[in-house]
Amino acid sequence: MPQIYAELLGQVVSMKLQPGAALSESRIAESYGVSRTPVREAFKRLAEDGFLDVIPQVGTFVARIELQAIRDAHFVRETLECRIAALAAQNIDADGRRELARNIRELAAAQVAGDRAAHFMADEAMHAMLARFAGHRDVWQLIRIAKAQLDRVRQLALTHPRRPRETVREHRAIADRVAAGDAAGAAEAMREHLATVIDVLEDIAGRHPQYFVERGSE
Repeated sequence: MPQIYAELLGQVVSMKLQPGAALSESRIAESYGVSRTPVREAFKRLAEDGFLDVIPQVGTFVARIELQAIRDAHFVRETLECRIAALAAQNIDADGRRELARNIRELAAAQVAGDRAAHFMADEAMHAMLARFAGHRDVWQLIRIAKAQLDRVRQLALTHPRRPRETVREHRAIADRVAAGDAAGAAEAMREHLATVIDVLEDIAGRHPQYFVERGSE
């Protein structure tokens, strides 16, 4: 069950399974070569986490993205990650600077290649790296859980031609401030970077209205 849950969650977050898509217990069970019981358990957990809608006598569907959930996730992420960036700037050493520079090169290479999956992975890697430099490695796991719904919007944002290039520029600004030991500058650069998703949220929701819902509107 953990594997099925993790893989289905990954497909939902990456938007391979889009909001509104119907899921079949029997088909997924057959694809994994298991009974329907572990699939049902995975569906139940995904529904509890807000990623699936299970409608009795109708079916199971990928849940639409709640706009308020995105705003809440941004609040959590900004609160924690701006502090992380500041602490990373205070704690970083020569090895950390080299690791950070290598990550920026990987992010830029993914952007040039148009490899959205590699771009997203390099993006995540830098945020995890900063948490480690800050001395709070495990906090990144908390952030990952809190921002899972937000990641669906980030995936949609990356489909815009300019967004991957803008992400590289924003990450480079954060890395430069962290490497320079500028705690206040690192926190501000992180705040500006994280705000971009909220800045474009209404536009993305307007272009993909079928994917979004306001809490309490149904």
